[in-house]
Amino acid sequence: MIARWSDGLLKISKPWWVLTSLVVFLFLIIVILPQQSAEAEVYSADVGSPDTSFYYSSQRLYDMADGYGLEGRQAYINARFTFDLIWPIVYALFLSLSIGWTVKGLQLKADRWQRLNIVPILGLVFDYLENIFASIVMARYPAKTIVISSLSGLFTSLKWIFIGASFVILVGSLILLILRKLTRSRKVKQNQ
Repeated sequence: MIARWSDGLLKISKPWWVLTSLVVFLFLIIVILPQQSAEAEVYSADVGSPDTSFYYSSQRLYDMADGYGLEGRQAYINARFTFDLIWPIVYALFLSLSIGWTVKGLQLKADRWQRLNIVPILGLVFDYLENIFASIVMARYPAKTIVISSLSGLFTSLKWIFIGASFVILVGSLILLILRKLTRSRKVKQNQ
């Protein structure tokens, strides 16, 4: 199944799609994300947010839920099932297509290198799991669901690990691609 997803993403990892996904990614970062952050700041200013934390304990998540108040918890849940349904798709698609395009450009023989385009999809999966589990805690507060609240913190950490790894892979493969093109260009000039 991973191979099919990776191959499907590789097929559409063309400059036009990469550029389109970059434009949508940048639009959300520049225009929409600041608005979302400002709205979240209203209820999370003093207590923080699960989404922007690298890790939080079960107790820390309950402290956030308490600090948000009823309106803040409802706003948090609403944001997770509106904007936060689209945002992970946008960043994962941008990263997957960009990684696929750069790795294809490197013309690496091994399939394992081409499968790196799945790393952002794993970030998306853990982002959705984080959102679902944190929302359950917010919706059930003050009732405790320790397993769900504990897994929420774990999913948040895994989300950030895979998103961070995706950017490292993208930048690394882009640098390698540029270096390879410069090396080929020099060889062509030397042979003329």
